[in-house]
Amino acid sequence: MACWPTGRLLSTAARLVEHAWVEALDRLGLTHAGMIALHLLGSGPLSQTELAHAARVQTQTMSRTLERLEREGYVVRTRDEHDARRHSVARTDAGTAAWEKSRTLEADLFPALENADAMRDTLLQIISASSAHRW
Repeated sequence: MACWPTGRLLSTAARLVEHAWVEALDRLGLTHAGMIALHLLGSGPLSQTELAHAARVQTQTMSRTLERLEREGYVVRTRDEHDARRHSVARTDAGTAAWEKSRTLEADLFPALENADAMRDTLLQIISASSAHRW
């Protein structure tokens, strides 16, 4: 691996990190999207539409995420008494506990790096340079 080009190293590291994240989140009954939704609900209930907008996803996508979170007991959805089409979503105590556990996953899964800030800066530069011509 020492002779691999940087792009291949980044690609391999990204896949391994993604697999580790997915497995760790799965043990908590979460997906990446579910973790984002629980994070956004930390400041209080939101409508499904508000939550989808804040997560930058379609309302239908958020609805599927919320269905899974609701099955796990991490959120509750209640109909708005004034508009039956609107639902308010709130994090449950179990959802808060799952969110709290998910917050330490990075530190739990990956070794502490001596030059983590420099690596983050470099990754941000790579992402910026690679995405500049795409959008």
